[in-house]
Amino acid sequence: MDATLVPEEKRILLHLAREAIVRTLQRMPLPPLEPGLLPERLREPGASFITLTRVGQLRGCVGSAEVRLPLAADVREHSIAAAFRDLRFPPLRLEELDDLEVEVSVVMGLKPLPYNGPDDLLRSLRPGMDGVILTDGPRRATFLPKVWQKSPEAADFLSLLCTKMGARPQAWRTGRLQVQVYEVEDFSQRGLALISVVAT
Repeated sequence: MDATLVPEEKRILLHLAREAIVRTLQRMPLPPLEPGLLPERLREPGASFITLTRVGQLRGCVGSAEVRLPLAADVREHSIAAAFRDLRFPPLRLEELDDLEVEVSVVMGLKPLPYNGPDDLLRSLRPGMDGVILTDGPRRATFLPKVWQKSPEAADFLSLLCTKMGARPQAWRTGRLQVQVYEVEDFSQRGLALISVVAT
């Protein structure tokens, strides 16, 4: 997906994300996605990351840059995974909803990044804009573009990403890693309890 989403499409995706989290907390089934009620672009294949934060602290982040599902379904699936299956955190609790902010990052323009050596790789990256995927055989890791805010130097960014992948920090200098880049469109909203579901 390469086109910018309109405000109504963003609103729907945020609603789907919040609803998926709340219904899972309340052990209620998710309603089926009705294609006729969704804008066309949300029915098209798409990829997303869902980031959850509370009082400025990360609470969960799960997603993929690979397209597998219609965008609406992808957002719902990753919202549940970010809330309950991110192994870095315990499953989300009901009392955390009021302070929870959910951010949807829709992936756009995933493409390989050819390069000739480490210096060329550093020059080819666009700090602040590129999400980056590194692949080394079976190992793979990605950072969203927002990670540049914490690590603005390309060399440090790549070293941290190599570490996340389970490789030596300097593997990007000495090995021939496969590199892909992508952009994201981010939008967020706080306060999941505003749409809490009442069982019928």
